[in-house]
Amino acid sequence: MLEIRQVVHSYILNQFLPGEDPAELTDQTPLITGGILDSIRTLKLVVFLEDTFGVTVEAHEAGVENLDSVGQITRLIAAKKAA
Repeated sequence: MLEIRQVVHSYILNQFLPGEDPAELTDQTPLITGGILDSIRTLKLVVFLEDTFGVTVEAHEAGVENLDSVGQITRLIAAKKAA
């Protein structure tokens, strides 16, 4: 799970928070509810996750309950890869 977390963390920093202090993006930082991800950015994130990890994120999974933090995203991807 650590590798998944690192890849997701790096992607979010590079794509959506360029120039920000990496320490500011924690596993609990709110991404959707905090305004970092809007609908287009969330879609870009889902495509990245699917391409990078070889999983399918269903439409009902692509919301605040699974994608609002690096921790939630990491758990979602780990669960899908384990299934």
